[in-house]
Amino acid sequence: MEGPSPVKLTLIAGAIAALLIGASLWLWTPDLMREPLEAAYLRSKADLIEVDGVQLHLRDDGPRTAPAVIMLHGLGASLHTWEAWAQALAPQFRVIRFDLPGSGLSPPDPALDYTDERSLHLILALMDHLGLQRATQVGNSMGGRLAWLFAAQHPARVDKLVLVSPDGFASPGFAYDTLADVPALLGFMRYVLPRAMLRANLAPAYADPNKLTDAVVDRYYDLMRAPGARDALLQRMRQTLLHDPVPRLRTITAPTLLLWGAGDAMIPPANANDYLEAIPGSKLVRLEGLGHLPQEETPQASLPPLLAFLTATPLTVP
Repeated sequence: MEGPSPVKLTLIAGAIAALLIGASLWLWTPDLMREPLEAAYLRSKADLIEVDGVQLHLRDDGPRTAPAVIMLHGLGASLHTWEAWAQALAPQFRVIRFDLPGSGLSPPDPALDYTDERSLHLILALMDHLGLQRATQVGNSMGGRLAWLFAAQHPARVDKLVLVSPDGFASPGFAYDTLADVPALLGFMRYVLPRAMLRANLAPAYADPNKLTDAVVDRYYDLMRAPGARDALLQRMRQTLLHDPVPRLRTITAPTLLLWGAGDAMIPPANANDYLEAIPGSKLVRLEGLGHLPQEETPQASLPPLLAFLTATPLTVP
């Protein structure tokens, strides 16, 4: 039997190439322009400030004379993750939230430095910029890791410490004393990021799937497509270098509250025991029926233990 002619082979190859190009164009997910993102998610141009050569998106609410609370978001998130808690706390506290470089509306770090050390330096520089000698540090997931690292490194600058499903102990892909093992395939998210795929990645963070609304997915999806955000996310993952946290956790002197969703599918709730053993005097509140983002999923249920902890004893007024 005679095989396909060279002409037919050329036509077939051309058709396959056209299909691949068409699929790539259909799935291609370009960055969004800053103007529509700022129109949707920036409250005021005054919320864009420069700290240590880096532009940060900041929200600073509540009385300037009240005790300060700094909230640190997790990987791939933004300051908006704290919105409900911030509104509830602002009458009594000065609530400060900011997007880490390359997250939310904060542009990428010009130095392309996304190490924990750089983030800790920026937290300290931001406090100095705002004239804060001390503040309570509140962090979720990666932000929790930054919060406890900061408390260990700068004890004189921390009133209290609140860790919401914090990161820091070794997990698959994140071993101690070695750079994170980021799959090469993940790099394609820089060019292809279907909304459905992002939703599927967000879903495990919620114990109740009904709480992952279209509006929440839209916010994550839009801000993930801010100029340079995906590159920064990948670089932050590749520059993550974990060390055994126990020696540093043991040095923490700030009163510490752990909040952990019992249905957390991202970081095991059992990890809370490791923190309880390592941080002297720390307390744990398990949040039944909640997942990795209790501040977003059901703020009315997750806020009371936080508020009780913050108001149990007077905090320092800056």
